[in-house]
Amino acid sequence: MDNHLVLWGAFGLLMTVMITIDLGLSRKSHEISFREAFAWTGIWFALAMLFNAGVYRYLGSRQGVEFFTGYLIEKSLSVDNLFVFIMIFSYFKVERLYQPKILKWGIIGALIMRGLFIFLGVELLNAFSWMIYLFGVILVITAVKMAFGGEEKIEPEHNLLVRLARRLYPVTPYIRNDRFFIMKEGARHATPLFLTLLVVESTDVIFALDSIPAIFSVTRDPFIVYTSNVFAIMGLRALFFLLSGAMGLFVYLKFGISFILAFVGVKMLVADLWHIPTSYSLVVMVTVLSLSILLSMAKK
Repeated sequence: MDNHLVLWGAFGLLMTVMITIDLGLSRKSHEISFREAFAWTGIWFALAMLFNAGVYRYLGSRQGVEFFTGYLIEKSLSVDNLFVFIMIFSYFKVERLYQPKILKWGIIGALIMRGLFIFLGVELLNAFSWMIYLFGVILVITAVKMAFGGEEKIEPEHNLLVRLARRLYPVTPYIRNDRFFIMKEGARHATPLFLTLLVVESTDVIFALDSIPAIFSVTRDPFIVYTSNVFAIMGLRALFFLLSGAMGLFVYLKFGISFILAFVGVKMLVADLWHIPTSYSLVVMVTVLSLSILLSMAKK
């Protein structure tokens, strides 16, 4: 049997089991403690590395390095996403008790959208070779905006999905439980939690436009791109509650992430003139992330 098929089967089975256990589709809302967040962060990292070992064993060393590099790219970009999630929850005044449910459904939506985006990206690259240059330009522009664009602003009232939801449903002014909809005076009302979820989902679409082209600088193998994305995304909820109280400490992390985006963007633009091996890219990314974290800790 083809090794790709074996790994696809193992990946599907593992994700089915772990999504059921971690996200707990029938679990009641509860506040995730630091200890629980730390444990799940470790679990998802360990699973990603075990799967990486399987990729290395059955597909070869090149694919193994590509998986880890793609995982690192997505994970580093996810940390920047956490800043935005904090601002979204603050805007809608969502208590920590209800934040896990928002992130749970946000992750489920992200898994579906990433799959669609990756399929579309692979088809575009196969059909139009010049798309790689467009992706490179997008990443360089995004990197410049991230580094020098100032503080990000959250304006949910200008969000198209939020405006559409307000037209379709009356919205309750307060959050009283973990439900997205309630019946009030014989009519279905949306709650602020539903609006929060819409903003989180639409924000992830924007994030995907950065992270997926970045991974295409490493590989165009849909299996490597999707699985590395999924493992990084699945650990995002635990990582949020692990770092949410300390995000202000990483003052230089944004510059490190923007440098990585610019690096992979330039790598795409010069691919026909100069091939940068994935192993070299991995060394650059690890070095930049480590320096940005260490400098941030030294400053604080």
